[in-house]
Amino acid sequence: MTDHAVTRQRIGSEGEPLVVIDGFAANPDSLRADAIAGSYDPAGHHYPGIRAALPDRYLRDQLPVIARALGREFGSYRRIHVVDARFSIVTTAPDALDVRQRLPHVDAYGRDRIALVHYLSASDRGGTAFFRHRATGFETIDEARAPIFFDALRREVEAAPPAGYIVADTALFERTALIDACFNRALLYRSNVLHSGAIAADAVLSPDPALGRLTVTAFFAIE
Repeated sequence: MTDHAVTRQRIGSEGEPLVVIDGFAANPDSLRADAIAGSYDPAGHHYPGIRAALPDRYLRDQLPVIARALGREFGSYRRIHVVDARFSIVTTAPDALDVRQRLPHVDAYGRDRIALVHYLSASDRGGTAFFRHRATGFETIDEARAPIFFDALRREVEAAPPAGYIVADTALFERTALIDACFNRALLYRSNVLHSGAIAADAVLSPDPALGRLTVTAFFAIE
């Protein structure tokens, strides 16, 4: 059985939970082999890369690990519903990003939605960063905050378009946390926390799963 090392922390002034699990999968090399054999398509939904289906065993094996790691950090719940889960590889060059891909984002507004990132690159290909929007002070975006946030952001971006992937502090955003990529490490956090892949300017952005920034990205609803 895999020896999971679970670290729990609270990030930013809003104190959102972030769970880091090292040794997440029992056989990560087998998952890399599945990824290398996979069939990839453009991701859509503003993800700057490509995605492929997971083997059936992935969720069967990892959902119990996720449930234990969630604990009660994210509130009480009775079940976990899988919204989406796939292999993902960042492939878009910094100068080819659209403006939405150059900014921190959220993947859902509800506090019942949980995101997973599972790093499977053999070498460091960039971790995950979390941010505070300076003008509003927001670190999470819900339905009430969204109009305020996006109105302010639209005006800021029109005045000074951002360049490349966001990794550290900028004039518009302050980084509140950075988790480095580590082979077979996974992160769990609420989908409404402002975040971005920490993709360095000189990062390897190969579409080859054996060379590029290979992760599993997944989204869950707890109820």
